Amino acid sequence: MNQAIVVQDLGKRFRRYRKDRPFTLQEAVVSGFGRLQPVDWFWALREISFTVPRGEVLGVIGANGAGKSTLLGLIGGIGRPEEGRLEVHGRVGGLLELGAGFHPDLTGRENVIVNGIICGLTRREVDRRFAEIVTFAELEEAINDPLRTYSTGMRMRLGFSIAAHTEPEILLVDEVLAVGDIAFQQKCLDRIRQYQKRGCTIVIVSHNTTQIREFCDRVIWLQAGRIQACNGPALVVNQYEQAMQQKRTTKP
Repeated sequence: MNQAIVVQDLGKRFRRYRKDRPFTLQEAVVSGFGRLQPVDWFWALREISFTVPRGEVLGVIGANGAGKSTLLGLIGGIGRPEEGRLEVHGRVGGLLELGAGFHPDLTGRENVIVNGIICGLTRREVDRRFAEIVTFAELEEAINDPLRTYSTGMRMRLGFSIAAHTEPEILLVDEVLAVGDIAFQQKCLDRIRQYQKRGCTIVIVSHNTTQIREFCDRVIWLQAGRIQACNGPALVVNQYEQAMQQKRTTKP
């Protein structure tokens, strides 16, 4: 099949709760358990349809809350849609919430092994790529220290390095290109370019429209959970930036 990703009439909804919802058992007893029930539902995505051919780089842009990360999560197997059809053909690697699966009491070395296996590598593959992962993350001196001693930047670098060495056929990137200092950011971008040259299918969610213009073959603009535009990067980014500028100038 030539299509790496097929999305047809996709819809995803979430529960909406009261603002004064109790968060502890004691609060629930005092205020009543009825406040624990959802008020209604809201659709984070609705009537989403597109395909991504193998080897294409697709960008997804939109304001906060537009549904970008929800869409990327569904493609990556996080959650299930309420409506429509979603097909993903190929091994998926996600640069999503970097370090989300890390354990603070384990060392960096142990976290590399655990997370590498979670990302789909065998123990032998993790061992073979271990030195390269640590070198790429620039953590040779700290790899045997507990993760709780790492800074946020160190954790993100390690998370990116693990995910970037899984050799996926489909790479999902969600707002993680601002990892570490400028030199390390450039290293991350270079690694994504390598995947691009290999013919890896890539879906990038980013507010950085310069990177979207540079990397993407096609761009989807999401607005309030629906596709506002889908076309070449220059056209869609220009439409999006003009809409955002107009919104800022008309805002009281």
